[in-house]
Amino acid sequence: MLVEQIWTDNPLRNFHYLIACPQTLEALAIDPYDHQLVLQRAQALGWNIRQIVNTHEHFDHIDGNQALVAATGAVVLAHANARDKIAGMDTGLQAGSVIKVGSSVELEVLDTPGHTMSHVCLLSTAGSPALFSGDTLFNAGVGHCHAGGDPETLANTVFKQMAALADETLLYPGHDYIVNNLRFTLDREPGNRAAQALLAEVENQDPNQALITNLAQERQINTFFRTDSAEIIENLPQLPSNPSDKDVFLALRECRNSW
Repeated sequence: MLVEQIWTDNPLRNFHYLIACPQTLEALAIDPYDHQLVLQRAQALGWNIRQIVNTHEHFDHIDGNQALVAATGAVVLAHANARDKIAGMDTGLQAGSVIKVGSSVELEVLDTPGHTMSHVCLLSTAGSPALFSGDTLFNAGVGHCHAGGDPETLANTVFKQMAALADETLLYPGHDYIVNNLRFTLDREPGNRAAQALLAEVENQDPNQALITNLAQERQINTFFRTDSAEIIENLPQLPSNPSDKDVFLALRECRNSW
């Protein structure tokens, strides 16, 4: 599997992705908001875009669809329940759907509600496992829920699906928020040495060559995976006594909303 991460350099800090089959050079585009960047990169690599996957229906993940379809003839895939929200959608996806790219790439669809209620992530388990997480899971953070989502649902998605993935799973999120997310981690958990070290490493990184974390690192530096941390719990005074993991997650999500 060939993966190309495309930095948009826009105010929303979007990442787009191309996934290609090395044998056929057929490619899938993920969330092509800036369709021109995606098309230019595919042409430079000699890849043929045959499919588009929208992880969810927000404008900065779908607005390039129609232009990219016009240029390539690609078909559009997204969550089955997003059909009335994404114009020109060809195929509805559900948990367990398999997307084939060329002759050698298979991506499993995960139904991951929370950021919106019609959100999918894509998981590759062949070779080095990789998760294309849209706005469900970010480097050192998770998505917000105030544009059609639900924080309790997001907590369930993170605990039951994201946390269950193998440590070596590479994370490819929909936006570059790593610096602010690490600063939030350290605001809640100042003693987190892994987050301190990573922030020093990425604070001035070029997003065109962004660090790719894996789930083992995320368990160390992503505060939403660290709901049993005594320091985090101490820095969330609104929590009940003996809080559950979900209590901590929801308090963190609420705190992050206004941080």
